[in-house]
Amino acid sequence: MKYHSDIDGALITLIMLRNFFARKPLPLTGAPAVRRLKSYSAQSGYVYQYFYEGQRPFSSGGESGSEYVFTVSADRKTFHPVSVLVGEGEVRAWEQAHDRELASTERYAVSKMALFQAFDERATPPEMKQEVRVRSADMEAIIETLGL
Repeated sequence: MKYHSDIDGALITLIMLRNFFARKPLPLTGAPAVRRLKSYSAQSGYVYQYFYEGQRPFSSGGESGSEYVFTVSADRKTFHPVSVLVGEGEVRAWEQAHDRELASTERYAVSKMALFQAFDERATPPEMKQEVRVRSADMEAIIETLGL
C-alpha cells in the first residue's frame, strides 16, 4: 500500500481548498424559456448545431464586457459550451464613432455573428472549444453586415 507524505497531503488539501473557494462564474441571464436547436453550415465544411444559453458580465485581465454562452455540437452527440466575449471597450468605441448606443438585442446579434465567423474560420470542431473574442475590427464589420 502506498502512503502519501505530509507534503503530498498538504498539497492535496491546498488544491481542494483552492477549488472550493475559487470564484464561481455568475449565473447566466436572458436565456429563452425554450431552447431552440439551430444549425449553421460553416465554410469549413462542418454543420454545427447550437443553442443560446444566456449571458453574464465578464472581467478578465483588466477587460470587461458581456459573455454570451452558446452550447455547440458538430456531431449531434457531444455538446460543449462556447463563450463569445464582447468587450465593453469595443462596444464603447463603436458607439462613440457612430454617436448612438447599441441595444441589448444588437449586442446579442454581434455575439451570434461572431460565433458564425468562428464556425467559418476555425478549421476543425475541436478549435470551437476556445472562447471567441470580438475585436474592434470584427465589431465594425459585423455591425455593417447586420445593417445597423
